[in-house]
Amino acid sequence: MNNINLPYLPERKSKPRDSGLAMVMDKGLSLREAEDLVSSASDFIDYIKLGFGTSIVTPQVREKISIYQKANIMVFLGGTLFEAFVIRDMFDSYRHFVEKLNLNAVEISDGSMSMEHDKKCEYITCLAKDFTVLSEVGSKESGILIAPNRWIEMMKTELEAGSTKVIGEARESGNVGIYRPTGKAHVTLINKILSKVDQDKIIWEAPLKSQQVWFINHFGANVNLGNIAPAEVIPLETLRLGLRGDTFFSFLPEKFKKFRPQ
Repeated sequence: MNNINLPYLPERKSKPRDSGLAMVMDKGLSLREAEDLVSSASDFIDYIKLGFGTSIVTPQVREKISIYQKANIMVFLGGTLFEAFVIRDMFDSYRHFVEKLNLNAVEISDGSMSMEHDKKCEYITCLAKDFTVLSEVGSKESGILIAPNRWIEMMKTELEAGSTKVIGEARESGNVGIYRPTGKAHVTLINKILSKVDQDKIIWEAPLKSQQVWFINHFGANVNLGNIAPAEVIPLETLRLGLRGDTFFSFLPEKFKKFRPQ
């Protein structure tokens, strides 16, 4: 809820919502930092990912998860940790760890290791019986290129297998997968994906402000974005509402466009 009713702001749905999602990357916040994040920005956060393998080494991780869950934020472990268990043939142990942490969501990925796609979909179907599944598509390696049709095929198949959302890979650096090495959006790839896959079913990793701006300007205030840094949650919301210079004119009526700087 906004502090004042300012006209011409795009409509933003309240939680729980299916679009306009923000997935935040927690790379090892303390309990105090988690409490502060919830206090300042919980209304704008739908998912929190405990990045890569941080949940293994983070002190009081169960207490931190509880802080997020009490604020109606869904928490899951980074897909890299899922792969770390799978490559060691410890899938059952992974599941037990997730249950031990009292999580109701998981991320399934194959960005760090080679995995048959049919096998990945088997994991999705298996876990979808008991958890909300988000699956990540795309490699974390900059030298591995995936054809647009293959991206589409994998996303559609994983959604059919039981994924609630598919995540467009970018890494925390924002320079692989759906982005060029420069960090600029791979426009052709993204447009081709959206010609075949429902936009609301995709969370686009967008760790950089320039990437968040690009997605908002092209697909609106309620595009799903992920890998958002904790300190960038409220700044992202101002981008969505056109309350920051980068998107200032994006949602204003045409009559205001004459004031755009030349």
